[in-house]
Amino acid sequence: MKTDEFVALLASRVQAVDPRTAGRRHLFALVAGGVGAVVILVAALGFNPQLAHETTVPMFWVREAFCLALAAFTIAVITRLARPGVPIGWLRAAVPVPLIVMWLLAAVALFEAPAAGRVSLLLGGSAMVCPFRIAVIGSPFFVGLVWVLRGLAPTRLRLTGAAAGFAAGALGALVYTLHCPELAAPFLAVWYVLGICIPTAVGAWLGPRLLRW
Repeated sequence: MKTDEFVALLASRVQAVDPRTAGRRHLFALVAGGVGAVVILVAALGFNPQLAHETTVPMFWVREAFCLALAAFTIAVITRLARPGVPIGWLRAAVPVPLIVMWLLAAVALFEAPAAGRVSLLLGGSAMVCPFRIAVIGSPFFVGLVWVLRGLAPTRLRLTGAAAGFAAGALGALVYTLHCPELAAPFLAVWYVLGICIPTAVGAWLGPRLLRW
């Protein structure tokens, strides 16, 4: 058989792939991860009884926007990492923007606060447990994103795993806000970010193992 005929034979047996499949997998993973995260939150911690009142405080929405922006930018990065040869592009610079904004807000808050109140702004009432709660609540998102990526074709496995962990941590932090009463920018800039970094490190470690073709 000639090469051209062999290639034509192989091509004739290829079925077209629905271009919307990857998007559907992402949506399913995020919805399923969200359900799992809320179940963990409700079972272990419950909702903040002052949540309705806190929604009237501007810093509540700054906290939500911070978590959501980190998650959205990183998920956009993941969709590019999942396809071989696709550059991250401008998203490489976009992901740090919410972090920089929150760190600037934290610096301003600490500068304006009296010296005696700075430790309270930084530690709040849950600094020692906050990062671990975020990591645990974000774990269903991490499982879902890994499932999505295993059905695609990432080549930068460690970076992709880290991105999946970062996105899972940001989404876990977003769900955790339904319980967390902390609204001070210094607290969010340190302990929320640390909570996001935990699954990021786990994802970087597991990426080459879980995402290998």
